[in-house]
Amino acid sequence: MKEPETHHLMSDHEEFSINVPYQVVESGERGVQKPLIIYLHGFGQTLESFKDDAGSLFWLEAYHLFIQAPYPLYDRSRRKKIRDWGRSWYLYDGDQEQFRKSLDHASHFVHRIIQKVADSVPATRVCLIGFSMGGYLAGYHAIRYPDHVNELIMYGARYKSEFLIGGYEKISHQSILGLHGNDDKNVEPGPQKEEMRRLRQHEIDAAFEDVNESHRFSKAGAGIMLDWLADKGYKCKPDNTFN
Repeated sequence: MKEPETHHLMSDHEEFSINVPYQVVESGERGVQKPLIIYLHGFGQTLESFKDDAGSLFWLEAYHLFIQAPYPLYDRSRRKKIRDWGRSWYLYDGDQEQFRKSLDHASHFVHRIIQKVADSVPATRVCLIGFSMGGYLAGYHAIRYPDHVNELIMYGARYKSEFLIGGYEKISHQSILGLHGNDDKNVEPGPQKEEMRRLRQHEIDAAFEDVNESHRFSKAGAGIMLDWLADKGYKCKPDNTFN
């Protein structure tokens, strides 16, 4: 059968926007100057589920900003409400340039929220905590907006030093912790350990710590974070324990 004759007339793109929630939780004395801690969850998580995972860090006296990733993951079981669908921070198909562009887009989105919150709370410094997919984004964001990050914690991810354009001087004021489960089968710990070593070679305050876990945000890992941040001058209640 003969195919119908067609003529391509136009191709273009149009923006499509959705509302993405974020929450600020305050711990310690209210309304005073203290750090702002930003939390970026892992693939398939939500703001609420990550807030449960990271709740141990509420011992820190800080403003805690939880941001939900923008891309919803369709629940094929149809058992979850849309608000409970897992989320993704960026689009990744293995192509590194596509990866960088998607990271940059997500980083700009996160930056807008941070600026909005920073304008409404008396933050003294900024700590960025990311787990898994959120850890990759946290590392990129600290490179993309270095003047807006003082402390960076990446849990179950790798610091992408190949995206560090312009030299290590731009991040010389940052302190970086690479935290990893020693039984992590999703993201091998070796590459992140090497990244932290490379950062130290360039006189960056960087440390690698492993925890006896797989690929999950654990209470033990949160305890390591709390101790590390306390060493950086963050205040916390003295009666916290992490077992």
